Amino acid sequence: MADDASPSGSPGNHVVADQGAVFAFLADPAAHGLPAGEHVTRIDTHGAAVFLAGPFAYKVKRAVLFPFMDFSTLEKRRAACSAEVEISGAGAPGLYLGVVPIVRRGARFALGGDGEAVEHAVKMRRFDTALTLDKVAERGALTPDLAKALARTVAAAHAAAPVKRGFDTAGRLASYLADNEREFAARPDLFPPGEAQALSRLSQEALARVAPLLATRSADGFARRCHGDMHLRNIVLIDGAPTLFDAIEFNDDIATCDVLYDLAFLLMDLWQRGAHRAANIVFNRYLWASDDAMIDGLAALPLFLSLRAAIRAKVEAAGLGHLQGAALDEGEARVRHAFAAALGFLAGGPQAAVRLVAVGGLSGSGKSTWAAQEAPALGRAPGAAIVRSDIERKRVFGIAETERLTSAAYAPAIGEQVYARIRALAARVLATGQSVIVDAVHARPDERAAVEAVARAAGVPFEGVWLEAPAAELVRRVETRTGDASDADAAVVRKQLAYELGEIGWRRKTAPVSSGPGDPSSDQHR
Repeated sequence: MADDASPSGSPGNHVVADQGAVFAFLADPAAHGLPAGEHVTRIDTHGAAVFLAGPFAYKVKRAVLFPFMDFSTLEKRRAACSAEVEISGAGAPGLYLGVVPIVRRGARFALGGDGEAVEHAVKMRRFDTALTLDKVAERGALTPDLAKALARTVAAAHAAAPVKRGFDTAGRLASYLADNEREFAARPDLFPPGEAQALSRLSQEALARVAPLLATRSADGFARRCHGDMHLRNIVLIDGAPTLFDAIEFNDDIATCDVLYDLAFLLMDLWQRGAHRAANIVFNRYLWASDDAMIDGLAALPLFLSLRAAIRAKVEAAGLGHLQGAALDEGEARVRHAFAAALGFLAGGPQAAVRLVAVGGLSGSGKSTWAAQEAPALGRAPGAAIVRSDIERKRVFGIAETERLTSAAYAPAIGEQVYARIRALAARVLATGQSVIVDAVHARPDERAAVEAVARAAGVPFEGVWLEAPAAELVRRVETRTGDASDADAAVVRKQLAYELGEIGWRRKTAPVSSGPGDPSSDQHR
């Protein structure tokens, strides 16, 4: 069925009015005054039709009625356009240009000016659609550095988002689960009833477990008026920087959520696309930029990821009526993939078992490079949380990751404080069911024994890894690395080489070779 056709009553069809004439007008190059030979590109989603014409883009809300989105009247569509310009425009300066009416003048339509308004469009400055992050990811160009920048963008957006203390997060999520259950039952051809029932049961059990935590987090300010639709297609590179756009504008209750639920859409999207390393980088960088209390919310992350995947499956299914042929086959495949992911995030499996891994070695031995490589595959999605002594030392002193500390910050008493902190953070992560990698020199036997004790106390398996490299190589690495949280230099390495390390019972490995600057990730050989 064409995307602008009238309702047919088929399952998943939520169209309430025929916008075909307006869409045909906006698809005509003459409507935009384009010269001969230029054409208009049309992009369709379940809730909008976007027309790319010359230097501008015009986004029209579809005349649809969903349980979660009501664009059923002209006035509601106009209000949604205005809200989008206000909400999304705040985080994307210069991208949103205003709301333009499509008016009727006799038998013809026009963009703006006098006449009866028959529709409204959000007018935007056109950007290169190849630079939305879904396209970037498809090209394999979502680099560690870009993932780091993405985490900073999201953390900054959440820090600026209005706090909604007391918001009933669990109640809102319960309503999503109930709606999903109804939608899945209506499409047994896409959602096998047995699997849909299993997903419902696992989701309800997970929500019951974390409901008290969600209430506490709401009271503590972690419920905010967020983006609400933060997947890769709604993030674009503007002047090389990740920029969020197309936030939820039509329903404040949907956009209001726990910040980790907002982040979960991005993490789910990355994970489902197989970009596990990027997902893990975003995950860890976000935690490093957040208050320690953010860790406790990880107990709800499997539910958040599953629910985001389930909603994607539901929304994609609702849009299938606009597709046909090969596009329909591809759409149905996406729906089934998202639905399977929703079940997988909660069903877990042996690979999701929680554990603690500690990595040690002298400065320059490659600990953080190794941790970043191993973390995505450790435990449940999106991989292990990395607790790194160099990062935590900078956080103790309240300075930026790459700002250098004075020698006083490396006094023995400070070192004891930092090591106690990383062990406490590791225990806090493990309590949520997330695996953790502790990255520190661990030069002393008592430091190694203490981190092993954290795993015993948590009742989880422990693995210790000790990285080694020749002295000259350690020195070379610390002298050539840049943009790293570690302050170690050649003098520090030479001092460490004189340490009495004692018996090392951890698995010994030759330090990995870095591929270059990167994430938590490829900060070179630390």
